[in-house]
Amino acid sequence: MKLVSTEPSQVLASRIADALNASVVDVKFSCFPDGELYLCANGLDEDMIIVGSVVDSDSLVQLVLLIDACEGSNNRLVIPYMGYARQDKRFRAGEPVSARAVSRLLSRGIDRCITVNIHDKKVLSYFDIPASDVSLARDIGTYVKDMDLDDPLILAPDEGTAAFGRQVAAAGTWDCDHLEKTRISGDEVRMAPRALSAAGRPVVIVDDIISTGATIATAAAMLRGQGASDVFAACVHGVLTGGAFSRLKAAGIKDVVCSDTIERGCSRYSAAGRISETLLQ
Repeated sequence: MKLVSTEPSQVLASRIADALNASVVDVKFSCFPDGELYLCANGLDEDMIIVGSVVDSDSLVQLVLLIDACEGSNNRLVIPYMGYARQDKRFRAGEPVSARAVSRLLSRGIDRCITVNIHDKKVLSYFDIPASDVSLARDIGTYVKDMDLDDPLILAPDEGTAAFGRQVAAAGTWDCDHLEKTRISGDEVRMAPRALSAAGRPVVIVDDIISTGATIATAAAMLRGQGASDVFAACVHGVLTGGAFSRLKAAGIKDVVCSDTIERGCSRYSAAGRISETLLQ
């Protein structure tokens, strides 16, 4: 068994390989003058684990090319972060269901697929192969436990992510709540924990994805105004687009943490353990 990865997932793939006591395949990546991507994987095995986050269109093409390069092997695919997964429905006639299109594209030549905290598990049904999702909620909980905070409040951004927040909180039997928006006027909205007070205690806002960070930044400023001693943000996928990290820090968030599903400077914990456990099942 060997592991091979696209460029955006080299570090995570190496960590998964270490956990499985497997070797990593050397891949040469380059680009032709007209912009076409090229790769060559050296020393493939009959049993391959392909690791690749879809963080942009080029990484999707790299992953498709890598899957084709592994043709003839028994291939398992790990998609740590699946871009396009949030485009999971058609709102207007003529629109594609992009999550379905990408899932079908990545199914060819693959025996099994694993995703990590995919936006909606119904996307798994779009794959033409057995597909399963793993959650890093417990791993965030472990990280928060190591922060050694005094009586933290775990806070999900909305009711839709409340279950994720509860899974994080279970690691330390901490209090858990979710943010609730209250419209004060036509252009003023107040955000606060639905049932529990943040006053005098550290708050950890947890989510599966931090993209622009706008909602969390607004919430952080309000929580500080409501007396929270410190505010932290932790997520699985640190998309962090459009200056999101700076926006969060400017809003008074003490620290921002994500996993290595998207490899960032603030990737403080790894998805490798959870993924390797699942691959061995």
